[in-house]
Amino acid sequence: MINKLPTILTGIAIWAFASMTEAQAPTLGTAANFSLFSTSGAVTNTGLSQITGNVGSNNGPITGFGNVNGVMHSSDGATAQCATDLLIAYGQLDNAVTTNSPAPSLGSGQTLLAGVHSISGNTTINGILTLNAQNDPNAVFIFRIQGTLSSGAAAKINLINEAKACNVFWKVEGAVNLASGTFMCGTIIANNAAIDMTIGDTLQGRAFSTAGAITLNGTMAYTPIGCGSPALNGPTAPQLGATACYGLFSSNGAISNTGATYVTGDVGSNSDDPTGYNAAFVNGTIHLSPDGSTAQCASDLLLMYNYVNALPYDIELLYPAQFGNNLVLTPHTYLMNAAATLTDTVYLNAMDNADAIFIIQINGALTTGTNSNIVLMNGAQSKNVYWKVEGAADISTNSIFRGTLICNNAAIGNSGVLLDGRALITTGALSTNASIAIATMIPTNCATLGLTSLETANIISFYPNPFSSYTTVEFTDASMVSNSELVIYDMLGAEQFKTTITGKTTSLDTNRFPSGVYYYKLMNSGVIIQTGKLTAQ
Repeated sequence: MINKLPTILTGIAIWAFASMTEAQAPTLGTAANFSLFSTSGAVTNTGLSQITGNVGSNNGPITGFGNVNGVMHSSDGATAQCATDLLIAYGQLDNAVTTNSPAPSLGSGQTLLAGVHSISGNTTINGILTLNAQNDPNAVFIFRIQGTLSSGAAAKINLINEAKACNVFWKVEGAVNLASGTFMCGTIIANNAAIDMTIGDTLQGRAFSTAGAITLNGTMAYTPIGCGSPALNGPTAPQLGATACYGLFSSNGAISNTGATYVTGDVGSNSDDPTGYNAAFVNGTIHLSPDGSTAQCASDLLLMYNYVNALPYDIELLYPAQFGNNLVLTPHTYLMNAAATLTDTVYLNAMDNADAIFIIQINGALTTGTNSNIVLMNGAQSKNVYWKVEGAADISTNSIFRGTLICNNAAIGNSGVLLDGRALITTGALSTNASIAIATMIPTNCATLGLTSLETANIISFYPNPFSSYTTVEFTDASMVSNSELVIYDMLGAEQFKTTITGKTTSLDTNRFPSGVYYYKLMNSGVIIQTGKLTAQ
């Protein structure tokens, strides 16, 4: 036993040394909810920036921001608490025990492991800096920089082997200046200094200053997920009841159509007879006069409206007239307390939670620009999206609108629109013109065929899919070929390819497509008749 004692003591010493030197994440407290915060300094934006997370200053103006996916706090109880929590986190990082002392020039293909990396002077990041967690999801990377921190254009932090942005921290004793196109990961705390981010920068993390200005210009910043952050489920969805059977409905108002409009779901009014709809184009029942189904739908719609109207909101979007513009929303209840104008694109990010709910309350009318788009990403589903509008909803030509639209005491109008969901009105007229409405998750007891998406329209098919150098487009009905146009988009909705289809079978050269997921829409005479997903290998 005596001979084994040195071995035992050596093992204890090694374990104790490892425990003392292993990097520990600081306690952020309420600061974890903020994407941008200064204890004492202005927080300013110019250009079109996309922010997910709270924005605040405990002693300074906040200017230039449009809608952000978070709460704006200025010198209130939340900023006072954040200032206290930020000081605690700064102290913990400042006292972390050094495990590595890299040179002040980071990146250029360099790889670092977890630990406390201390640098004695001004530091720059150029090219790619890789942080390798060695398959440990709890690995923590701390950078203690006794000077300024800057990056070269298009510098990038690359996280591998389960490294997470929520476990990366930068404590900087000086100004932080990120050059255009920088992809930065981690929580930055600049002590008594400014933080400057510019066009094309992305921050997967947070930017904090104990005393200094924070300036953005065309920047994307979002709080990281993981590390114990709560999963975002959003609010509880309303009960659809009989409204689930309908694609288009008004409790008290006329429903009319012009042009070739395709509907999956019932069409009806509890006060008027629908006009102008071709039964061959309606994959459901056209209720030619009010009946028991429309009466039940009217009752259930009122319950739905009352629920979504009374739901407390999490985030107020402060600039309803600037809604869209590539704004990214996460599962919450949102409020716009005035008429809203949707321009360009809104992204609904479910954060890989297919059950996440989005509810958007608009206390006014809703108008969309031509070609506006609601994009679902990371598991978001149209069946889980609800829009409550206190006024008319005018969805413009060639727009793609997703979710259940509930209008109170106003009209819904659309022309050449894809509605991936439902349009329901408590009181008001509903008109369609050469559009497509696809109700999702139709119950089996409704008198419909129950199609759930445009991908099931089967007007065209692709093979192979996934594809590499080519894919073939084939029409099931040759009569649909005339006046048909195919458009392919990338994951962000940017158009990648457009062509006019001239035959029942058309081969497409797809060498130009990098590997990834794409979406397509098939249009005939300017009307969307099918959408779907493609994969390039």
